[in-house]
Amino acid sequence: MNQTPTLRPAGLANEVIFDNIGMTFNTATGSTEAVANVTGSIPEGKFVSVIGPSGCGKSTLLDMVGGLLKPTKGSVSINGETVTGPRRDTAMVFQEDSTLHWRSVLDNVAFGLEVQGSPKKDRYDRARDMIELVGLRGFEDHRPGQLSGGMKQRVAIARALAMEPRVLLMDEPFGALDQQTRQFIGRELLRIWEKTRNRVLFITHDIQEAVYLSDEVWVMSARPSVVKEIVPIDLPRPRPEGTHSLPRFRELEDHLWALVKVEAEKTLGPGARLA
Repeated sequence: MNQTPTLRPAGLANEVIFDNIGMTFNTATGSTEAVANVTGSIPEGKFVSVIGPSGCGKSTLLDMVGGLLKPTKGSVSINGETVTGPRRDTAMVFQEDSTLHWRSVLDNVAFGLEVQGSPKKDRYDRARDMIELVGLRGFEDHRPGQLSGGMKQRVAIARALAMEPRVLLMDEPFGALDQQTRQFIGRELLRIWEKTRNRVLFITHDIQEAVYLSDEVWVMSARPSVVKEIVPIDLPRPRPEGTHSLPRFRELEDHLWALVKVEAEKTLGPGARLA
């Protein structure tokens, strides 16, 4: 099961490429090296989750792909182009509710296309298609205040997909949901992904969620972070009900927890032990 921390030889134009990237944050009181050295790639159509101890730089990695942060070392490229800022072929979904509460579901989903200047008919046609895809048909005229937390996240996913991104970046998108809703939305995300096949970089603290959703799971070390191990998730797709109870699922979950446990204990300090 052990893999080398370098994912695949970098350099293919249809991939997200991490070329020896690092990120150091400088403040008045000193500097913090969040990410030390990440080299690798996400091929087209792959779902990659990133796990690791709190504060290890998972979200920093995602923000560098999304163009919200510029690496202090190395570079990120998408389809052969260096990322220098936010891109039209990249969309992000965050943990926090990002819906615009004064707009309807339809207007929320169409918002990104509106900003891009898409003609009204085109953007609303596209928005309706995405609302259908995420299972919210019939809620087009509702305001976010009339929706559950899980439904709001589906609106956020629909808005991201309406942009037709080549890369979908998701930062703990289900973290604020209860466990039952989280599992339901996870199944919905897989259903949607099977149809769209976007490249997905998914940040999560939930190891079971990472195993269920992913083609690969990247385990990041304690700060300054490197990719400690890449674990291929060799479970068949599509993943039906009962996948969580498969012996292989449990093996993968246990292996990932063992890796994360070692790194989490480092962040907690000398003598710390997790069960």
